[in-house]
Amino acid sequence: MAEKILVEVFKKKTAEELSQALADPDSRLETGSGSAITASLAAALMCRAAAITARKAEGNERLDYICRNGEILRSYMVHLIDEDVKSRGPLNRALKEGEPRAIEAARQPASAIPAEIVNMTGKLLELVRELCPLCPKEAAHYLEESTELALAAAASARDYILDMSSYCSDETYRFVTRRENQLLMEQLESCARDIRAQLKEKN
Repeated sequence: MAEKILVEVFKKKTAEELSQALADPDSRLETGSGSAITASLAAALMCRAAAITARKAEGNERLDYICRNGEILRSYMVHLIDEDVKSRGPLNRALKEGEPRAIEAARQPASAIPAEIVNMTGKLLELVRELCPLCPKEAAHYLEESTELALAAAASARDYILDMSSYCSDETYRFVTRRENQLLMEQLESCARDIRAQLKEKN
């Protein structure tokens, strides 16, 4: 009889279980999964603000677009919790085998999900910015909170990427990775400043 392989699905776990797993250094969870959880919460708060706005602005096609894509992003970030675990499989195997070339080759794929989180939080912040002028005052604080969580998710994912790249022997790759992430975070911060400025006008 073939041996059964149990696949642990983290996105189905409770908040307590996820928190415990992330705290455990022997767990399969890593920073990317934690960043995905945080980004999903950021998207959820944006979705909440969008739903409140939709109650007062029926028939707005652009608002429908924001609501629909916000939910897609929320669900996608939840999906990335487990995708991050899978992406590190080759690296974990290479580390056990101790082959330096295999380890180095597996480091870039192991940071692919954190890189996706940084990119997709940019999409989320763009939706938040577009929702700002439509959002009623009583729901505006959700957009502020969504923005801060999105930035935190992106920054933690960025830090993991930079740590992974620091082990790479290719100096050009290390420089490009640092520079790309610096530029991406500057774009996210710029968008966040626009959001804060728009929301300040509602107070």
